Amino acid sequence: MSHENTMTLTLHVWRQKGPKEPGKFETYEAKNVSPDQSFLEMLDEVNEELILKGQEPIAFDHDCREGICGMCSQVINGIPHGGLERTTVCQLHMRMFKNGDAIYIEPWRARAFPVIKDLVVDRGALDKIIQAGGYTSAHTGGVADGNALLIPKDVADYAMDAAECIGCGACVAACPNGSAMLFTSAKVAQLAVQPQGKAEAARRVTAMTEELKDQGFGNCTNHYECQAACPKGVDVKFIAKLNREYLKALFK
Repeated sequence: MSHENTMTLTLHVWRQKGPKEPGKFETYEAKNVSPDQSFLEMLDEVNEELILKGQEPIAFDHDCREGICGMCSQVINGIPHGGLERTTVCQLHMRMFKNGDAIYIEPWRARAFPVIKDLVVDRGALDKIIQAGGYTSAHTGGVADGNALLIPKDVADYAMDAAECIGCGACVAACPNGSAMLFTSAKVAQLAVQPQGKAEAARRVTAMTEELKDQGFGNCTNHYECQAACPKGVDVKFIAKLNREYLKALFK
């Protein structure tokens, strides 16, 4: 690699051995960073240097590296996923930084997301919300023709907008209350408007909302940080839909 256009960066990385251990920032130098690298590729090279020195590599979550799975949960310079609109950490490129920059890298900060190690948190609380009711249990038989059940385009578009949520947890990390209302509302809304989901709508929304509270997430107080941090741009209108569905369920 030519070093003409590369950068040297100072990384302040949160290191924590386990959920019950105290953590702290440790400082590393990232040299010869190409502007064409992704943020995770840059961390890969830092880890290679640490391993060669016999030091413990930085633990961080990743999987698809295509902005789909939501695993790359990091707070970069105080903003979940780094602050570039509709961009996950794995799709954040180093051209967004300048030579000599100092970068602070932390895990999600939320009571419901205990740190496992370094930048890795346990987001199993989101799975428990889905397990509480984020599905339809109606037997659908074989695969039906795509147009066998007619759904108006505005309904399909609404459901697909909600279904864009990848469950990364950035909304929780961004919210001052550690709320998972945007995540939960997206999962409720995508089923609530479709005929397959309406039969269990009341049970679903009450079960998922109760699980939301039981997992230690905070409540929504309309800061809108969740929508701003969401790498898929999921709209807060779904929180209003969740509240309406919950009130309807109470009356039933």
